[in-house]
Amino acid sequence: MTLRSDHAGSTVTSGHADSTPPVRASESDRSPTADAPSPSERFAASQMSTYGPLPILPDIATGSRLVDTSGTSYIDLTGGIAVNLLGHCHPALVGALTEQGNRLWHLSNVFTNEPALQLAERLTANTFADRVFFSNSGAEANEAALKLARRHAWNRWVATQPTDEPDPSDFTKYGIVSLELSFHGRTFFTVSTGGNSTYRTGFGPTPAGIGHVPPNDIDALTNAVGPDTAAVILEPIVAEGGIITLDPNFLVAARSLCDTHDALLIFDEVQTGLHRTGPLYAYMTAGQNGASVRPDIITSAKGLGGGFPIGATLASARVAESFERGTHGSTFGGNPLACSVANAVLDTVSDPALQAAAAERSDQLRTGLETIGNKTGLFEEVRGRGMLLGAALAKAHRGRAKEFQLAALEHGVLALLAGPDVTRLTPALNLTEDEAAEGLDGLAKAAAELAGKTTSQ
Repeated sequence: MTLRSDHAGSTVTSGHADSTPPVRASESDRSPTADAPSPSERFAASQMSTYGPLPILPDIATGSRLVDTSGTSYIDLTGGIAVNLLGHCHPALVGALTEQGNRLWHLSNVFTNEPALQLAERLTANTFADRVFFSNSGAEANEAALKLARRHAWNRWVATQPTDEPDPSDFTKYGIVSLELSFHGRTFFTVSTGGNSTYRTGFGPTPAGIGHVPPNDIDALTNAVGPDTAAVILEPIVAEGGIITLDPNFLVAARSLCDTHDALLIFDEVQTGLHRTGPLYAYMTAGQNGASVRPDIITSAKGLGGGFPIGATLASARVAESFERGTHGSTFGGNPLACSVANAVLDTVSDPALQAAAAERSDQLRTGLETIGNKTGLFEEVRGRGMLLGAALAKAHRGRAKEFQLAALEHGVLALLAGPDVTRLTPALNLTEDEAAEGLDGLAKAAAELAGKTTSQ
């Protein structure tokens, strides 16, 4: 199957059997004229300035290779921020989307549909969960999880009251405990729950009852969780906050504290799920000696759709029953297009050979980043697990993650940040050995450039 760019007749084959760059038919009319506005200028003139896009304009891609409108080719180690689980334009996902697009697009929540039923059945069959709520993004999945936790606490409180209409002001079990440096989305509830105060400043009073503790600080968590706590929400790996893997003892303590205080444990697996960190979901091996730490709710998105927007909130039956009819909803949640693509994602990532290859690529990237750090002094530590990795800048270079990202871009590699001091890599699980090697070569050149050294020194 061949996909065609509308810009200038460029073509790219969507098969992923090799690492051949996308083929371009003509470059003569692709390069902008001297007086043409840049993509950044066009963005600033037409869109709200909530983002600062990199100074290239992506045009066409396949697998982990991307080509911009000038014809420059890049190795993509960003995976659309952990979204493109199988790279760009994977044939199985394109096929599922095309087939469903020719059959049934959108229904709303007035109906259910076969792709959504199949996806829910598969997710519940392969996790602790009994019920699923579908939405369109990680933020929406986390919003639903937080609302569900508070609703669950409310219903249990109401059931203990002597009157059918208790005074809502008497209800106090609505506390949410989160982590400093965490990120759970950009809705008002989720951004308030996240641990970056910059993101919630300037929007007025935040929802009451939300507290934050440092990652892996069991004493602080113990002091924060109490009788008025409705839920504790954690990312098994604090991604945007610096790729900080939560200690198994910390996660076990969180489970124990929630049990003690009749609170719910929520795992935000928006980035860690779908085999990105090894198992289907990180909670499955997050405990001591690789044991499971069972949550009450998990959230999933990003890789679940492989590039097509979808979110899912998974819960046990005991918790899920608190979402009675009309208490929450989503017009587009569980639409046939998204669920068809997600089913194709599950079909593909369930292959043990793919999972094994992803583990090998993770080792290759980790070893390569450690080598770069040893040679250049730029990195002091490689963090993370699976295909969610972070290279922490050494003390002398802290604050230069953005600078390194731009240097990597100049050397043909797309990389991400996890704060100002960490380079984040979230590549596709089907990244090839050659693509990983090429990406590491570009990162090595960028690192040597920033460290003021040559790769031969």
